[in-house]
Amino acid sequence: MSVTPESVPPPRPRSRPPAHSPSSVRSRARWALAAVATGAFCVQLDSFALNPALPVIRTELDGSRTALPWVVGGYLLTAGSLMPVAGRLADLWGRRRMLALGLALFAAAAALCALAPSMPLLVAARLLQGAGGALIMPAGLALLTNACPPGRGQRAIGRALGLAGLATVCGPFVGGALARFVSWRAVFWLTVPLAVAAAACALRTAESRAPDAGKHPLDLTGAVAATGALVCLARWLEHPEAWHRAAAALVLGALFVRAERRSPGPLVDPALFRNRPYVALTVAGAAANSATVALLYVVPLLLQQERGWSALDAGAAFLAPAVALAAGGPLAGRVRPVRAVPAMAVCLTTAAAALCAVGPGTGTRALVAASTAAAAALGVAGGPALTGTQAVVRRERAGEASGVTKAVMTATAGVGLALVGGGGAGSDARPSLALPAAACLAVAAVAIVLVRVRLRALRREGRQG
Repeated sequence: MSVTPESVPPPRPRSRPPAHSPSSVRSRARWALAAVATGAFCVQLDSFALNPALPVIRTELDGSRTALPWVVGGYLLTAGSLMPVAGRLADLWGRRRMLALGLALFAAAAALCALAPSMPLLVAARLLQGAGGALIMPAGLALLTNACPPGRGQRAIGRALGLAGLATVCGPFVGGALARFVSWRAVFWLTVPLAVAAAACALRTAESRAPDAGKHPLDLTGAVAATGALVCLARWLEHPEAWHRAAAALVLGALFVRAERRSPGPLVDPALFRNRPYVALTVAGAAANSATVALLYVVPLLLQQERGWSALDAGAAFLAPAVALAAGGPLAGRVRPVRAVPAMAVCLTTAAAALCAVGPGTGTRALVAASTAAAAALGVAGGPALTGTQAVVRRERAGEASGVTKAVMTATAGVGLALVGGGGAGSDARPSLALPAAACLAVAAVAIVLVRVRLRALRREGRQG
């Protein structure tokens, strides 16, 4: 019996899993995790690897003392002030789209930084890079929250923060080595392929946006007022004696509140600030972040100034605290949302005790041990500010919530350095972590009070029920 071509059945096409099948959801979540983790790693690496290269940059580009701080401060100012707008844009125009746009902008600006022939052009490129960085974290956290099944986004964000924390460990060594043996420009070139790879991963995941994205346009009045208020606040925190900046921040803040109450589609829903768990997590995260900045500044300075260590030896001694800080992200991802505020209060209290043990009179081994304990506690305390806040807000407003949280943490980062005191050029005063420790303790006390009030309210509801 002969078989004719007509009798041979055509090959069956390979079937793709449905869009909402478990395998498809897991695949999108993995790509989202890869994009967010790599993007956050780029941001952290850029921040920590650049500091050791600043003296070389100033010498080669013949920059002034007043211009050099803008290489770092300009980036932080732009990123912090634009994050609320970036988070809302992600909810309205698409989280995947905004994340990919932020990564592309970050990579392009990094290339411009590497090619900058003068200090003013380098600062301008850094401002542009800050705009890209402002999009990466709010859009990325919101994308990962919505890509993961309900209840699993918190742990995924913890993993992403853990990978980003590795940049905290290797950043100073990578930056110092590249600036010394290659060029300071290599620090910026290093982040370009990483950002491009993160954008490619982002494009492999599914798009998500708020359900009401097409109903209301971006609140331009609120966006301008919020950005201006954050810029004035950040500049005032750098120079507390400039009270006109504080006044401008208050005026713009009042204008922002008024605009949000009247807008049908506000940039930030006023109900977000009535969400007590969200506010508590954000404030505690800001305190932990400020204390972390102070710790990262004081310990290497003490080792170099008090003990005469080289920068390389001080960096090696700080390796253990840096690893402990990086491990905080994954651990924070395992904290349940209902336990986040109490866990942060305990960690802030532990960190305060450890910070008090870090000082000029502390022995080297005790200094490293206390710094490691403080870094571990601060790493766990800071994590729930990003993981827990995403769990206590509606998923459709995840970008808005993460944008506000990151803006608060970025704007208050300089508070840690202001509380340290001393240690500056030409100053005989010794830096101290006593005030950052007191701030952690005060925030922990307030968090404990809020938890007790909440428990009493729940008990009353249970008795009435």
